[in-house]
Amino acid sequence: QVQLVESGGGVVQAGDSLRLSCATSGRTLSTRAMGWFRQAPGKEREFVAAIGSTNSSTSYADSVKGRSTISRDNAKNTVYLQMNSLKPEDTAVYSCVAGLKTSSRYADYVYWGPGTQVTVSS
Repeated sequence: QVQLVESGGGVVQAGDSLRLSCATSGRTLSTRAMGWFRQAPGKEREFVAAIGSTNSSTSYADSVKGRSTISRDNAKNTVYLQMNSLKPEDTAVYSCVAGLKTSSRYADYVYWGPGTQVTVSS
């Protein structure tokens, strides 16, 4: 079994930066793809970013491209999402996911974390 736990969320102002972390436990995830999704109140879940088993394979949603960086430290079993120039529309619950391949589809992932709230005030 694999457990994912997100941290690093909070309340920030527009233009600020945040780094979200996703700590994994259980079976090693060093060979698994990881990703981040977000869901704002009243909206559908949205793909944010994904990373392959190494830091060389990444993908981003257009809404965060250029402002966010996903990375992983396999030795620490942790995935990060660095978000810069935050906007009020980035407000959402951000969830970490793990699966066999990188994908922008939530259903393609096997494990999901409970999420961490990010609130960006204008």
